[in-house]
Amino acid sequence: MQAIMLAAGMGRRMGKYTENHTKCMMTVGKKTLLERAIEALKQAQVDRLIMVIGYEAESLREYIEKKKFDIEIKYVYNYDYSITNNIYSLFLARDYLRKDDTILIESDLIFDTHIIKDVIEAPQPNLAVVAKYEQWMDGTMVVLNAKKEITDFVDKSGFRYEDVNTYYKTVNIYKFSKEFSESQYIPFLEAYLKAYGVNQYYEQVLKIFSHIKNSELSAYVIENENWYEIDDAQDLDIANTIFAQDEDVLKKYELHFGGYWRFPKLKDFCYLVNPYYPPPKMVSQLKYFFGELLTQYPSGMNIQRLNASSMFDVDEEFLLVGNGAAEIINVLGKIIKGRFSICVPAFNEYIRCFESCEPHFIDSSRNDFQFNVEQLLEEIEHTDNLLIVNPDNPSGAFLSYDEIMQIIEKCHEKHVLIIIDESFIDFAEKDKRYTLIGNELLEKYNELVVIKSISKSYGVPGLRLGIIATGNQTIRKFLKKNMAIWNINSFAEYYLQIQRLYKKSYISACDKIALQRKKMIKSISGIKGLTAYPSQANYIMCKIDENSNLSSAQLALILLKKYNLLIKDLSTKKGFEGKSFLRFAVRNEEDNHKLIDALKKTLGEIQ
Repeated sequence: MQAIMLAAGMGRRMGKYTENHTKCMMTVGKKTLLERAIEALKQAQVDRLIMVIGYEAESLREYIEKKKFDIEIKYVYNYDYSITNNIYSLFLARDYLRKDDTILIESDLIFDTHIIKDVIEAPQPNLAVVAKYEQWMDGTMVVLNAKKEITDFVDKSGFRYEDVNTYYKTVNIYKFSKEFSESQYIPFLEAYLKAYGVNQYYEQVLKIFSHIKNSELSAYVIENENWYEIDDAQDLDIANTIFAQDEDVLKKYELHFGGYWRFPKLKDFCYLVNPYYPPPKMVSQLKYFFGELLTQYPSGMNIQRLNASSMFDVDEEFLLVGNGAAEIINVLGKIIKGRFSICVPAFNEYIRCFESCEPHFIDSSRNDFQFNVEQLLEEIEHTDNLLIVNPDNPSGAFLSYDEIMQIIEKCHEKHVLIIIDESFIDFAEKDKRYTLIGNELLEKYNELVVIKSISKSYGVPGLRLGIIATGNQTIRKFLKKNMAIWNINSFAEYYLQIQRLYKKSYISACDKIALQRKKMIKSISGIKGLTAYPSQANYIMCKIDENSNLSSAQLALILLKKYNLLIKDLSTKKGFEGKSFLRFAVRNEEDNHKLIDALKKTLGEIQ
């Protein structure tokens, strides 16, 4: 068995990353793509690699000679690499195809090394490695029958989104028998080149075989294996995340700050969102108006305030709508001055953005990460600004309405600005749920500022919505002046407009989270080595017992690498130094069970 790698292309879309070398020399996770491919070939006992080279050919050869790979390497030159495509590169290597069974591989791939070995050991002599279509995939698709025979190749021009459930993406790894290459593929390859020219793709020839009744080409479907095709800088970033070294992998994921839809196998227990909302009917309504919303400008700030007024049943004069709560926090931080008191651990954006203040941290760990009302009341005597996230993030600790009003009254008496983030309060149990966004409170307490992220409890983080409510005219005027007039898009505006039609569904969705949280806390409490903290949010903070052989970072890594579950390791967060704490989002029941099972297995193995 031999391998042919097509590595002649220029990789124009990679920009600076292929300025002086080919795509297979790009580094992912401290190894080049070529190193990884050769490791896979050697593991599969492939003893010869034929490389079709062109762009930066001598640079590539020098690199290979310097590395001294323990595999025989032959070279085929495509001197016309700038005006031809991969069909011509493969045609140039046709004499090698005739000599032996061949693994054909492209140079811009990264994949789990065992895939090559598994494909070689598969009984079918001619295979195309494919994976079920996912939203990040681009390029050639195939359609399979029940026997996993390829019945069609679908190029970009024939791609139909309404058919994606039937598509499989070609991974660009193939196994061809010597007989297939000699008697079928090479003759068709030569004929196709004569008919259509050199600027084509070799898959177009394979498409012909898929339409032949007795075609010998089958699919080898991979499911849980990791792989990625690297066509541009963003692909490279994602590959560097998936294939990062163990000591780097968690940090790589965290540095994305979301965007995990690019990792479809991943279950995100890190970012906090309502899985039960919005309801299907609301999503359908948004889809129906997609074309109109996409092509129209959104309204200005004043109209967004009217929409928010309807949504929250409060006078629009008290409200401003932000591009997520993050925009509001960032602008608010530019006006807040003086001593700024905040419970830690806390949402880092408040610490980062309130840079003009003198921060004073109230260490909640001294009270087992719960709020101490007396301590907060005492703090009001010594500060200019007090921030409370309620329920707290990450602990889930909660202040009742009576407790929070006691604090607001004291702030009013002492003329201390109090900022309350109630982004998670709708997840509290029914009898504990309340809001401070109301005309009476905002009129009475000029010192009160309420922030609410709509992303969290309303389940639409992609729309980037948040509000600030306050009777403080100075703050409102400053925010109006410093926020863009078109700070949210038309989809977000329309969402604000129609949300009132789905209030009952929203309340029901929050009730479901409260129920799932209760079940989840009970399940975690039954796992030896893990302690769950009480919570009124859509997340649960847990502590790994001090006598455990596993740290929070190690547990987070195992869950990610072994189970594709991303959780929040809190060990690097202020207030958790040297401690093993984790935070789990509450998702739907099926996903929560997967997490609980993974925790039981992992912690059970190390007891």
